[in-house]
Order: sequence, then C-alpha cells, then structure tokens
Amino acid sequence: MSGHSKWSTIKHKKAAVDAARGVTFQKFSREIIVAAKLGGGDPAGNFRLRTAIDRAKAAGLPNDNIKRAIEKGSGSGGADNVEELTYEGYGAGGSAIFIEAMTDNRNRTAGDIRSYFTKFGGNLGETGCVGWMFKQVGVIEFDKETTDFDKLFEAAIEANAQDVVDEDDMYKVITTPEDFQSCVETLEQNGFKGTSAELTRIAENLIEITDEKTAASILRLISKLEEHDDIQNVYSNVDIPDEIVEKADI
Repeated sequence: MSGHSKWSTIKHKKAAVDAARGVTFQKFSREIIVAAKLGGGDPAGNFRLRTAIDRAKAAGLPNDNIKRAIEKGSGSGGADNVEELTYEGYGAGGSAIFIEAMTDNRNRTAGDIRSYFTKFGGNLGETGCVGWMFKQVGVIEFDKETTDFDKLFEAAIEANAQDVVDEDDMYKVITTPEDFQSCVETLEQNGFKGTSAELTRIAENLIEITDEKTAASILRLISKLEEHDDIQNVYSNVDIPDEIVEKADI
C-alpha cells in the first residue's frame, strides 16, 4: 500500500509539473504568435519576435512549437484571433494588481479574472484605476560570472540606459520602453550578450503587508492568476516579509 501511495504521489507531482510546463509553453507560444502577427515572421527584422523566441528557448519550448507559433502569427498557420489586453483591480488589503493577458476570447478571460478577484477578497476595477502605479521599463539581465560590471555600466550608460543594478547573481540594465530595443542591440554589438531581455513593470510605491490572512489572500490571488493560460504577467505593489509569506500557508 505504501508503495502504491508513493507512486501515486509521484504521479500527481509529475502531473502538476507537466501542467505548469504546459501553461508556460502556451504563454510563450502566444507571445511569439502576437509578435509575428504585429511585426512579421522574420526574427532578424522583428525585435519583439527575436526576444520572444530567446525567452521561449530559455524556458525549454521545443523548436517545433516555436516554428508553428511563428507560422500562425505570420498568417501561414491559421492563427487564432489573439489580442493583447490589460486588466486592473484591487486585492485584499487595498493592494493593487495589474494584469497583462493574451486571449482569443476576452469574455472568457474577463469572467475568469473577475471570479478570482471575488474569491480572494478583491475586485476587478476599471481601466486606469491602478495602472498609473506601475511604471513600464526594459530590463536586460547579465550573468555576473561572465560580465565585468564597470565595462557593462559604461557601455549601458552610453547606450542611454537609465541604471545598472547589482542584484543577487546578476546585473540588471534598466531602460525606458522607448530605448529598450536600441540598448539591447548596442550592448550586443559591444560584446554583451544578456541572459534575458524583456519589457516589464515595476510598482513605484510599495505597501507592506504584515497581516498573515491578508497576505495569504493576495498570494493566492496572484498564484491563481498566474496559472491561467491567457495571463502573461501579473504585477502587484505589495511587499510581504519572508516570515509572513512562510506563515501564510499558501
């Protein structure tokens, strides 16, 4: 019986990992489809497509999947009508939540998101209600082991970057959305190959959450949103101490 239980546990864990991988692959495929749809299927002439492909490969998306996504986006593979949308709302404790999605059915996506907010003590808001709190920036990451900080800093500033941050095991070059592409390309021309490059958002004013129940509601909402096939990115303005996260029992 114990052997059966152990195998059952292993199967459930593997199924969860496979499901998570499937959601991740779906998200990268949609990003490639939209990038190819907007800028064409040639990565050499479509910066967004090139960065989407780089991120997808880093996540392990098979080449066949990448090829099919490009074909769909460029019109030769029967692309679904995928569109980019954003949603905004409030989580527990007055926390702000900003969501970026890609969907072929906006009614389904909006309905799911609204139900998640309701379930975890929040509410979906109107466009613009919290979006102003999240600044869009370009972030290019470099491995510390293979990158000289001083040389990177000098090259990045010359490429019109806003800042270079030393964080954990990597260096992060921060740019405006407008300068993102040119900065990536300039740094590459100067011999700096980043491990990742993406447009993201940062909350300009964080609120600290120390109540365990409130923290648990926020974290569960974010987790549920991130699991959704149509949702690409979820941003929040909360700062939850590690000890509260551990006690939140997510």
